[in-house]
Amino acid sequence: MKVDEIRDRFLRFFKERGHKVYPSDSLVPANDPTLLFTGAGMNQFKEEFMGRVKGAKRAVTCQKCLRTGDLENVGKTPDHHTFFEMLGNFSFGDYFKKEAIEWAWEFLTKELGLKESDLWVSVYKDDDEAYKIWKDNIKVPSERILKLDAKDNFWPADAPSEGPNGPCGPCSEIFYGGPDGVEVWNLVFTQFDRHDGGRLEPLPNKNIDTGMGIERIARVMQGKDTNFQIDS
Repeated sequence: MKVDEIRDRFLRFFKERGHKVYPSDSLVPANDPTLLFTGAGMNQFKEEFMGRVKGAKRAVTCQKCLRTGDLENVGKTPDHHTFFEMLGNFSFGDYFKKEAIEWAWEFLTKELGLKESDLWVSVYKDDDEAYKIWKDNIKVPSERILKLDAKDNFWPADAPSEGPNGPCGPCSEIFYGGPDGVEVWNLVFTQFDRHDGGRLEPLPNKNIDTGMGIERIARVMQGKDTNFQIDS
């Protein structure tokens, strides 16, 4: 399956589930002085996540992103880039963990046809709610559900202790090919606003922010060893 088809299927899948399709935002954010480049799909929705802007309750995008934090890994690993495209679905005070997890699983296993037995997941160690959904609703065996700390399963990583300030929350990641395989999708349950000193205050609404690198899922779908071998 080629990149263009994956992109089209993703946008259509979530549009059919009540999400408004938004265009990719500029790589250089026009109205966010805290960012030099757009590094994630959620960047253009910060005001919605904070509850300061009322608009569509569900959104879906394919966001062009630029990141410099992984420069030392570019060219050394099979899956790091400076520029990439991020598929993402978002909820602003509408649905939460149950729907986000169920739809992610449905898209990967039904829409894309990946084998359930090839998929592993991780959750934040204290997120019993997400663990229960994966185990009881999705029926993922407990041995394929990893409980990890804030460095691996909180977004931003280590946000409670290290920052930065702003929207954050526990996350759940989906891997293809085992726990050391390709991380294809990150589901972030954005429910806190971090302040100085590590103080976490609940946001006005519980939100969903997901991100799936299109190059990574294309690599899986095309059976390639690295992201740099795909069709785009």
